[in-house]
Amino acid sequence: MAGSDTDARASADGGAPDTVKILIAGGFGVGKTTMVGSVSEIRPLRTEEPLTMAGLDVDDLDGVEEKRVTTVAMDFGRITVSDDLVLYLFGTPGQQRFWFMWNDLALGALGAVVLVDVRRPKSSFAAIDFFERRGIPFVVAVNGFHGEHPYPVEDIREALTLPAEVPVLLCDARERESSRDVLIALIDLLIAQAAAAAG
Repeated sequence: MAGSDTDARASADGGAPDTVKILIAGGFGVGKTTMVGSVSEIRPLRTEEPLTMAGLDVDDLDGVEEKRVTTVAMDFGRITVSDDLVLYLFGTPGQQRFWFMWNDLALGALGAVVLVDVRRPKSSFAAIDFFERRGIPFVVAVNGFHGEHPYPVEDIREALTLPAEVPVLLCDARERESSRDVLIALIDLLIAQAAAAAG
């Protein structure tokens, strides 16, 4: 396993790799669990439960009528980016009734990925606002359902009223390389911001 190899090398070198906590956030049904699962080098921890009739009056299923299960606490995965950097990925629950957990999940997070479904862009406004208010750097990843990306990046940026410094990427959360590229873009953003702050 990649993580075990990394740990062995780090031990031989006398130090452990740096670990970074990253949130994967967004609205209900945008693909957060899928992204964590596609890129994690370990079997991801999932807290999915079946959707029931009791939640019909609470959960907004517009555009995701085929959804059968939902995350009720968090997803967790891990990816080794390099010999000295490991990312711990925490996927947030999407339904509004579970948003109270986001504050706890955000503790210690250095950055976030906000997943967007262009079929339902409003579902991502709350996540964007959450990270903007807390000053947590984030990138926006537009999940192409069925591999389709009908809108160019600049149209999406304008629709979400995102400032120029927030990276917007097209991705497919089902594909490991695509999800990895989104995470690398976030790490690049964090490095650039740290360098700018250092003067």
